[in-house]
Amino acid sequence: MTATTRHYPPFRADHVGSLLRPAALRQAFRRFDAGDLDAASFRRVQDEAVRAVVRMQEQAGLKIVTDGEFRRSSYWGRFVERTEGFEIRRAAYKFRDERGHQMDFTTPYAAAKIRRVRELALDEFEFLRDTARVACKITLPAPSTMHFYAGQRFADPDIYADAAAFFADLSQVYQQEIADLAQAGCRYVQLDEVAIAMLCDPSLRERVRAEGQDPDRLVDTYVEAINRAVAYRPADMAVGIHVCRGNFKGHYLSEGGYESVGERFFANVDATHFLLEYDTKRAGDFAPLRFVPKHKGVVLGLISTKTPQLEAVDALRRRIEEAAGYVDLDRLAIGPQCGFASTVAGNPVSEADQQAKLARMVEVASIVWGTP
Repeated sequence: MTATTRHYPPFRADHVGSLLRPAALRQAFRRFDAGDLDAASFRRVQDEAVRAVVRMQEQAGLKIVTDGEFRRSSYWGRFVERTEGFEIRRAAYKFRDERGHQMDFTTPYAAAKIRRVRELALDEFEFLRDTARVACKITLPAPSTMHFYAGQRFADPDIYADAAAFFADLSQVYQQEIADLAQAGCRYVQLDEVAIAMLCDPSLRERVRAEGQDPDRLVDTYVEAINRAVAYRPADMAVGIHVCRGNFKGHYLSEGGYESVGERFFANVDATHFLLEYDTKRAGDFAPLRFVPKHKGVVLGLISTKTPQLEAVDALRRRIEEAAGYVDLDRLAIGPQCGFASTVAGNPVSEADQQAKLARMVEVASIVWGTP
């Protein structure tokens, strides 16, 4: 089913995309990777898990659902695996938590010319479309994902001498995929943007400068890359940009409010709305929302997917009222700061915690706006 609402955000309760993989699916990923499970059997386990998680979302009262990203090892993994030219290398940055613990992670690297040779998320959408009783959306990693994590070594210099040539090819990959999604009936695409959130962090901005790059110019580069990616979408397709400071086993990549990037980002990116992290003080205050143009909306990421504690209704209502001082209430919605499982491993919350948090979103949306 497709969205028919015209206001943005198109739904008052909207989660970011990824959901906790059930035990049977996690086991199937391990067995498939080890060569102990064939592709057809793996697909059947995924299909069953997607059907179940769609029903869970619908039972929670959501009017917009995803497949939980259950066919992906990470939020960007499938995109990279299916796009010709990419390989995986160690990232230039590290995840961390409040205790100072750090974790390495990986990044895409362009070792050859980038080209779309098969569907990236189309098959995910088609199965979801035929399974869900409500509207559904598909998520894609933002173009910056393929560039920023690797630092200045994002590609073989003999293949791509500069970012402009790289993004020219990458934009065609997105354009082709979005065209096929639109043809299949998809009317809500979400791009997951982490690099721009990282460029809100003063320490990371200084690191970027020390490496000979201009952080503001990078923001402009990534905004242009998004705009080229969605340039030929249908006029009735909602495009949400999810901005995240990293989400891996309860760890994060950066901190810092949106003030340093808000004006150029919110105004210039070709999106209908933003899904913004606001669950901790790391995201700063709501003041940068004053830069969101009148024709765009915001899903306030007030629910944490990193901790099991269930947010109180009254506290969430107060936060929404505070944000409404900068963006009209009619242009706001509620959601989590990120997905519950950006990778197969998931965050340190239970499936019961996850369902309670999704239901709490719907409850608050119904109280504040009268509908989820």
